[in-house]
Amino acid sequence: MYWPTPFPGAGCHINGKMFPGGSREPSEIIAGLTNKMLADQIRQCILDALKASGIEQETVKKFYDVPLESPKNREFGHYSTNLPFQLAKLAKKPPFQLAEQLAACIDLSMFEKVEPVKPGFINFKLKPETLRGVIPEIIESGDNYGRTEFGAGHRIQVEFVSANPTGPLSVGHGRLAAFGDALASLLAEAGFNVEREFYVNDIGGQIENLALSIELRCRELLGETIDPEELKYKGDYIIEPAKALLETHGDPLLKMDESERRSIMAEFTMEQIMGAQKKTLKRIGLVFDNWFREHTLHDQGVVEQTLELLTSRGEAYEKDGAHWFASTKYKDTEDRVLKKSDGRPTYFLADIAYHNNKYQRGFDTVIDIWGADHHGYINRMKSAVQAMGYDPDRLEVLIVQLVRFKESGEYVKMSKRAGKMITIDDLVDEVGADMARFFFIARSRESHLDFDLELAKEKSEANPLFYLQYAHARICSLIAKAAEAGLKPGGAETLSRLADEREYHLMKLIADYPWEIQSSAAGREPHRLIAYLTVVAGAFHNFYHDLRVIAPEEPELSGARLALSTAARNVIRNGLRVLGVSAPEKM
Repeated sequence: MYWPTPFPGAGCHINGKMFPGGSREPSEIIAGLTNKMLADQIRQCILDALKASGIEQETVKKFYDVPLESPKNREFGHYSTNLPFQLAKLAKKPPFQLAEQLAACIDLSMFEKVEPVKPGFINFKLKPETLRGVIPEIIESGDNYGRTEFGAGHRIQVEFVSANPTGPLSVGHGRLAAFGDALASLLAEAGFNVEREFYVNDIGGQIENLALSIELRCRELLGETIDPEELKYKGDYIIEPAKALLETHGDPLLKMDESERRSIMAEFTMEQIMGAQKKTLKRIGLVFDNWFREHTLHDQGVVEQTLELLTSRGEAYEKDGAHWFASTKYKDTEDRVLKKSDGRPTYFLADIAYHNNKYQRGFDTVIDIWGADHHGYINRMKSAVQAMGYDPDRLEVLIVQLVRFKESGEYVKMSKRAGKMITIDDLVDEVGADMARFFFIARSRESHLDFDLELAKEKSEANPLFYLQYAHARICSLIAKAAEAGLKPGGAETLSRLADEREYHLMKLIADYPWEIQSSAAGREPHRLIAYLTVVAGAFHNFYHDLRVIAPEEPELSGARLALSTAARNVIRNGLRVLGVSAPEKM
């Protein structure tokens, strides 16, 4: 069962991280929001009550958040706060006494009931007209409903996928892609200034091996016999780039100096492979804002400048002809080589330089999304960020766990047309782009994902995406059928006809959509949005099954219920858009 997380308020802490707003008064954050969601209005009432409560104002200034949540038991009301617990120690008063003191000062204009509850909660039950007032706002806001200024323009770079330019993108990259893109969309919807970046490791041994493999394929295409064991990349996917390389440069390429021809071959093949990667990502609706090439760090001297920076700060030293990062000063088990004795920089130094470049570009927060095999690299990189003089909390590393495929209850292997790699293209061909993307983010990134191929292809309500899309399509069909009967969504004057508990419950849920966008963005949890939308869809289905919507003999009641249905449709549609999947009008 879905229950909203505590609302991310002004300067709030979630998962140990501080979010925007800490330098502003909570009331300023609330005033700046695009959607005046109910949660914000309640928090404003609490702030006003704090000022009028007689609680010492110096105590009030020390609290950093107005926590708010939805009680699991709906009998307790629509919202609840445990703020008295936060204030108790500062005010040196029992929480329940503070709860009574605050509750007595709450303006009741939007509430049916405000109740202090032991040991120190305040529960809020909204008036029916307060809930009904959400419907016109959702309908009028359209695609903008749910967008807020919570992020206050805070610049965030989300770097993800970042596969080597040496082959197709695997299904493991697919989960990284779907998660990263959904998170970036959530952050943007919550008011952050977001940039998606793909980092291209185009220097090093893997590129030398790619050039060798492409040359062997070229010679094979020209009739020479090659030893397949010499191929470092054995997949058939490099045959097409080899053909294109010969068509562009011809036989003379193979007569060039080895260093020159390998350089040309490597660059040409990487461009071909990156072009294919971009096409693959576009199939699942992902377009990066920036493809950052590692070689630019070396060409522009950023790698050497970073080494000089670390050395000047006493964080790097020279020993046995090599340069070392003094990482044991932090949380690492041993110092790490930055530059080998032969003068070649390590991957680690290039990665440090890359992060230095990110902060130099003005990003307030950098989010790296890595695969499960990179977990041990986190402390090392955060230590390096700190060693360069940046706040290590400005770097967030999110680990995404592995994917396994199931069909008929058994773990299966998919096709292997790209050597030994199962590609994103394979999966999209099998289940479609929407299903691939949705199933990748349906569970927490911290959990291993068992991707049920059979379920993904099933067109029934057991399929979680089909369930959501069907709810959206059902509402669209309902509105169309109503129009044929001469009925349309009613205006605000009709909404007083909504008085059933099932209608109130649906109203409360859709009112929480901006809250859920912010909570999911702040917690870095796209799967929470899926859980929320599933509950909204379920509440709509219950409302639709139990209450008659198209009733020509009661046009005002039909108009009110059609308006509620339209608002629910908008929420489901907007949520699916943020997740990057379609919201069909017919199914």
